[in-house]
Amino acid sequence: MPDGAPLPGEDALTTLIGLVADDMEAVNRLIVQRMDSQVVLIPQLAAHIVAAGGKRMRPLLTLATARMCGYRAGQRHVWLATCVEFIHTATLLHDDVVDESELRRGQASANALFGNKASVLVGDFLFARAFKLMVEDGSLEVLDILSGASATIAEGEVLQLMTQNDIATTEAQYLEVINGKTAALFAAAARLGGVVAECDAAAKDALEAYGRNIGVAFQLIDDALDYAADQAVLGKTVGDDFREGKITLPVLLAMARGDAAERDFWKRTLEDREQTDDDLAHAQALIARHGALRDTVERARDYGQAAREALSGFADGPEKRALDGLIDFCIARAR
Repeated sequence: MPDGAPLPGEDALTTLIGLVADDMEAVNRLIVQRMDSQVVLIPQLAAHIVAAGGKRMRPLLTLATARMCGYRAGQRHVWLATCVEFIHTATLLHDDVVDESELRRGQASANALFGNKASVLVGDFLFARAFKLMVEDGSLEVLDILSGASATIAEGEVLQLMTQNDIATTEAQYLEVINGKTAALFAAAARLGGVVAECDAAAKDALEAYGRNIGVAFQLIDDALDYAADQAVLGKTVGDDFREGKITLPVLLAMARGDAAERDFWKRTLEDREQTDDDLAHAQALIARHGALRDTVERARDYGQAAREALSGFADGPEKRALDGLIDFCIARAR
């Protein structure tokens, strides 16, 4: 596919954004309103990361699933989509501190500009704002979903910290990490649409399954891109996962298929953190040699198919078609 050509599924993403454009504008207004504070640094730092962009996929899921399920009256979906975005933004602030990241979506990260302490504390502020919105919504079911997702995200991040620099990490542990740190919020965001639309339990479970599977697929592609993309595409420094010693699926597949010398290389670079300037290129070569990127993308397609099957029970309509197309967009980022 030539550079600059639209990604497969990109039209579906554009369509989805268009379908909920008014709702998303209301979300953006509520974000600005609720991140305001008399402590000047709070809105200043929060505005930096919000202004950095991103496709707002998680709040999009809440808005679109609510519409797909027939929700038309009221603003609950807007409030809950804002909760989801606040939780996501808070986790980004915390993650960049933990990972010592200097870039976020192609721009200087908040911690690089404002420092680690401010980033952690403003992340805490955004979590608090999210929970204030939940309380104002008044639903114990919503509180259960989003508080559970927030705890699971934290568990996933801690588990990643425990497995980082450990080449004995298993695929099962890796999948537990990405189910926690990424897929849990996708799942919660999608389920919330069914909650506001007052769907039955089976429909809410199907929406959650859609969100969880597309979330895993999304993270698998992110982990592949860290070894394949250029910095402009990735929005962060290529090879960050390698430099931090994160054990991701491309590494696990390459290690499993490599010889003793290759395993020694992974131990030195990821576990012992002894890296030279040439090591990232060698890691990329090993991953390519063993087809690890190709198979990571194939695994993402499997999860994408599971997400597609979860949507199958819903009535056809523009939102359902766009949510289906969103699966293709997530996976095609690895072109």
